[in-house]
Amino acid sequence: MTATPVPSQSLSAIAQATRQAARQLAVMSTDTKNQAIEAIAKSLEIATPDILAANIADCQAAEAESIPKPLYNRLKLDETKLNAAIAGVRDVGKLTDPIGAIQIHRELDDGLVLKRVTCPLGVLGVIFEARPDAVMQISSLAVKSGNGVILKGGKEAVRSCEAIVKAIHKGLSTSSVDPAVVQLLTTREETMALLQLDDYIDLIIPRGSNSFVRFVQDNTRIPVLGHADGICHGYIDRAADLQKAVEITVDAKTQYPAVCNAIETLLVHRAIAPSFLPLAAKALKERLVELRGDEATCQMIDCSAATDADWSTEYNDLTLSIKIVDSLEDAINHINHYGSGHTDVIVTEDSDIAQIFLNQVDGANVFHNCSTRFADGFRYGFGAEVGISTNKLPPRGPVGLEGLVTYKYQMTGQGQVVASYSGKDAKSFTHKDLD
Repeated sequence: MTATPVPSQSLSAIAQATRQAARQLAVMSTDTKNQAIEAIAKSLEIATPDILAANIADCQAAEAESIPKPLYNRLKLDETKLNAAIAGVRDVGKLTDPIGAIQIHRELDDGLVLKRVTCPLGVLGVIFEARPDAVMQISSLAVKSGNGVILKGGKEAVRSCEAIVKAIHKGLSTSSVDPAVVQLLTTREETMALLQLDDYIDLIIPRGSNSFVRFVQDNTRIPVLGHADGICHGYIDRAADLQKAVEITVDAKTQYPAVCNAIETLLVHRAIAPSFLPLAAKALKERLVELRGDEATCQMIDCSAATDADWSTEYNDLTLSIKIVDSLEDAINHINHYGSGHTDVIVTEDSDIAQIFLNQVDGANVFHNCSTRFADGFRYGFGAEVGISTNKLPPRGPVGLEGLVTYKYQMTGQGQVVASYSGKDAKSFTHKDLD
């Protein structure tokens, strides 16, 4: 039996400092938080040469260790990607403050008023493989939502993460927000210890491969927000427009194959397969996609034979499995059996068929006639996202600011006691919603 690492005194001290800084941040005004976010963005811009140099060093080390291509693609941070991430930080500053929103305002009786008000979770623990841009996204979201955050990146991104957090701390030091609100851990031992900090961490957010996310879920008592798999499907219905079907398939597979909202399996109605598959295969092979098909598919196009394992595999690469189905029902059954509940799309011109698909596919994101790659917090207008959740309980799907807040009930009275509302002469509640 392997002993569970106990958080060191230094890690506990870091967590305590983060929680204290978060408590101060939680009551700061929207303007103060937005000023801090802008300070972060400016500091990141100034530090761009240092961040890119650190990332080059990380990428060179990763190449020497021959890390998997999908992981390398997430690690690489060029100037365009960095500028987009900094723009994303500023976009967070423009979002509506999620804290202090009154969700319920109700009179229970004369002079007895109940409110449900949004408030920060407290401290987030974010663990990720590669993805240095996630540091910027999540730090800005944490500040805007009034939360502290302890970040733990993979060893392959350690130089990049250190350079980014250094810039974030410099920016925060010019604001009213304590830089201790954002912390970075760098060793593998700290990862396991972080997962045991249930006294200080309120939510764990893992971002990485399915095996990585499952590892996190299996090794902590802290609530986990995330998804373990991104096995997304495209279904080409018999009533699909061929051009739309090909364009959506190509985008959903090749626009960025290393991410969790790229399709891994393509289901094709038997009636349209002879006309669709040759067109799709040509377009996909031009983009170097390896095709794996069931027996019927292999009879129509040149591709490798798929195995049962392919239907439940997240490739995160230029590989696509294809299966021909006899009906919409077969497609839905396949998706609900093999899918991960992430994102699935139907391509069809039949709105009734589309509605059945939208209603019956069990997923966080279910689309009609558009690429699965739209399943993203930024594209949904949420600002930067902390991740995508396939949990049935909310938050579900792309998670932005709204997933980083909880609520509390606040009640104001004038000396009322419960005894007055029971017994023979009990008073009645008014339960009147207020504006």
